[in-house]
Amino acid sequence: MNIGIAGAGIGGLAAAIALRNMGHEVVLFEQAPRFSRVGADINLTPNAVRALDGLGVGDALRETAARPTHRISRTWDTGEETSRLEMADAAQARYGAPQLTLHRADLMGALEAAVPAGIVRFGKRIAGVERTPDGSSTLKFADGTSETVYLLVGADGIHSVVREAMFGPESPRFTGVVAYRAVVPASRLQGVSNLGAFTKWWGPDPAIQIVTFPLNRGRDIFIFATEPQHSWRHESWTMPGDVKELRASYANFHPEARALLDACDEVLKSALYVRDPLPVWSVGRQTLLGDACHPMTPFMAQGAGMAIEDAIVLARCLNDDSLPDPAARLVRYQQLRLPRTSRVQIGSRGNEWLKEGGNADWVYGYDAWAIPLTPEPAG
Repeated sequence: MNIGIAGAGIGGLAAAIALRNMGHEVVLFEQAPRFSRVGADINLTPNAVRALDGLGVGDALRETAARPTHRISRTWDTGEETSRLEMADAAQARYGAPQLTLHRADLMGALEAAVPAGIVRFGKRIAGVERTPDGSSTLKFADGTSETVYLLVGADGIHSVVREAMFGPESPRFTGVVAYRAVVPASRLQGVSNLGAFTKWWGPDPAIQIVTFPLNRGRDIFIFATEPQHSWRHESWTMPGDVKELRASYANFHPEARALLDACDEVLKSALYVRDPLPVWSVGRQTLLGDACHPMTPFMAQGAGMAIEDAIVLARCLNDDSLPDPAARLVRYQQLRLPRTSRVQIGSRGNEWLKEGGNADWVYGYDAWAIPLTPEPAG
């Protein structure tokens, strides 16, 4: 099939690799003029790593990634541990893959290297999408050009133009929560315990937290913190924040948590936006994946993972000859993915998952390459 993918981010590239490996002709339309190093971190839990291993990029990721030893929950003021889940080799044995934490650009670089340069069309900002009488999709670009594809996948993020063309205009909703991001050398954090683990400091409110995990094989530590702040609505990943403001917001946290923030020289700040779960993802030979259909808060660390899973299941469904035509295969993809991503969306928003222990298997144990392509009965 001649398949067009709107957006060459994590989900779009993963879908392109999977579809090409199954013999399809794929072209990606990306509005940016080139690939660039945007964003600080990516947390790939075992379900995402196993999916990426199936794409053939896992070895490249392991060259620079850290492998957190545990997933730990701690209470904001006392420092008490409320849950501890062994990861690293234990996750490899239990789920078939470890957790990997790395710079987002390293993941993008591995995905970019796995697709031929010619299939990514840069500088193609989509201005509109129209369905043709035969069911194909014509994409109209801001530069005045257009292109028609047999099947269209909208992987163009939370502000998806493809989603709007399919279902009408709708704006993401500001959560009232802002996020701070920083990366500091591990050598600055002498005296802070569990630097090799993914650690979440749960605040007095679900919107208040500090999360840390290692990057760069443990040489650096990524720090992520959130708090309610209704006056800040900037969504950019590159806008600087105020380190003093950050430290003041967590002045009552445990000394180890404060030491993390004291080590920050600079910080980025962005507002968090969400949408509600969509009841439908596919119309004819058009469908969505990733943030285009299920943008979520980062509190379960599953945004990228869900997009990667989508990509694998989409490719498998489109290759399923037991279904009569591509439109039916897209409906099956939606049936398989929508319940899981909706559950993660809602769970992320509530931000209680693994606070005091619990079973991580339903998230980490999912294998996008092996799940049956027959949806379970409703309920």
